[in-house]
Amino acid sequence: MTIKDLNPAVVWNNFYALTRIPRPSKKEARAVEYLYEFGKSLGLETIRDEIGNIIIRKPATPGMENRKGVILQGHCDMVPQKNPDVEHDFEKDPIETWIDGEWVKAKGTTLGADNGIGVAMALSVLQSDDIKHGPVEVLVTIDEETGMTGARELKPGVLKGDILINLDSETEGELYIGCAGGLDATAEIPYSTENVPAGYTAYDLKVSGCQGGHSGMDIILYRANANKVLARVLLPLLRDHDVLLSSFEGGNMRNAIPRDAHASVLVPEGRTAGVEEYVGKMQSVIRSEYTVTDPQLQISLSAAGLPSVCICREDALRCIRALSVSPEGVERMSDQMPGLVETSNNTAIARTEDGKFVIKTLMRSSVDSAKDLLAEKMRAVIELAGGKVEFTGGYSGWAPNSSSPILHAMKSVYENLYGNTPAVLAIHAGLECGIISGNYPHLDMVSCGPTIMSPHSPDERLNIPSVEKCWNFLKAALEAIPEK
Repeated sequence: MTIKDLNPAVVWNNFYALTRIPRPSKKEARAVEYLYEFGKSLGLETIRDEIGNIIIRKPATPGMENRKGVILQGHCDMVPQKNPDVEHDFEKDPIETWIDGEWVKAKGTTLGADNGIGVAMALSVLQSDDIKHGPVEVLVTIDEETGMTGARELKPGVLKGDILINLDSETEGELYIGCAGGLDATAEIPYSTENVPAGYTAYDLKVSGCQGGHSGMDIILYRANANKVLARVLLPLLRDHDVLLSSFEGGNMRNAIPRDAHASVLVPEGRTAGVEEYVGKMQSVIRSEYTVTDPQLQISLSAAGLPSVCICREDALRCIRALSVSPEGVERMSDQMPGLVETSNNTAIARTEDGKFVIKTLMRSSVDSAKDLLAEKMRAVIELAGGKVEFTGGYSGWAPNSSSPILHAMKSVYENLYGNTPAVLAIHAGLECGIISGNYPHLDMVSCGPTIMSPHSPDERLNIPSVEKCWNFLKAALEAIPEK
């Protein structure tokens, strides 16, 4: 059995088609072209705006012309993450899927259900002739995962609808009415290099096997951040064991908790046994701390080729100290919504590059002033280490509106369908609703979606029964949209 054999067939076939199209963030041109041709092939008004967003309009079904217009919104890009032993080029290769009980998974890579399944549902509404609905617009944005570029560049006056249903949430049975804002930080700490002195042997110090995950959804799980773990192990080696640092590299996406990191280190002759003993001890200590959240965490030391240069000792210490103490993980929980993270920071990327130690993080908060405070903490750490930091891509969160008419309408639809009340929540991850509302303040918005576990990691999986439930809910909600 393949995903094309699952029900509802129209949704799964559209999702399958998206899995065949390489579409990592900022490289989703083929997906944009596919969506454009999809709309045209149905004879529908189809627009590709200047940045690459796709808008497809479908008229109301007979008798529903007086209903408010609905915008079904999702994004076409996906986070490219894979296991180290998997050969996969996200710019060329399709995603290979398989079915494991009630779950659809990918073979060692991210699945792209975030947000491919939401886009597939929107396309299925356009394609279907058995759904009653008022005027429908499908808006598919680009580059949501690395900058929300599509939402940012969406011009005022393009959309015609009154209601926006975002299809990018990841738990069936929950309706979202708010999300965190975000801010990117890029820090650079300069360092000098020198020739490797005689009497040193090169090793690769590696942290691997961490679960990683979505830096918004999974930050509350307190999983190991490979960059921070490596810095924790490395700092005493540099300070107390006469070890030198040649290079450091960990993480590759701002919104993914880093799963692996490694450093090229130089160990003086006669100190190898002590260094190996220390690394083994630290693996035991750190693994015991992450027994529940990261049971497969590994810290290894293996022989490597000797590099030509290394970072000057004091400079290396400055860089690793800064990485060690920079803000990480959950900073504060929400006072307004128990169980919700208010403010967090993901130390996503750390690497040596052209004489600079680069640290890239993604800060999130539902409170703008708290996000600003976190940025000032980051600035203080980096400047004390002799570096500089730049903040870019900031956006405010989506403020909850508990009196939203579409929220109450969809709650009623869900109760009638399934006999229970959906949870109404805000989310610590970033949704495009807040940005879109900047140019379309009149829109009444809600977010929903099927259940996706471990997005932004190769463990990403999509719950099969939840897809059918969400699809039936979406169809019923479209039929229940109020009159103008």
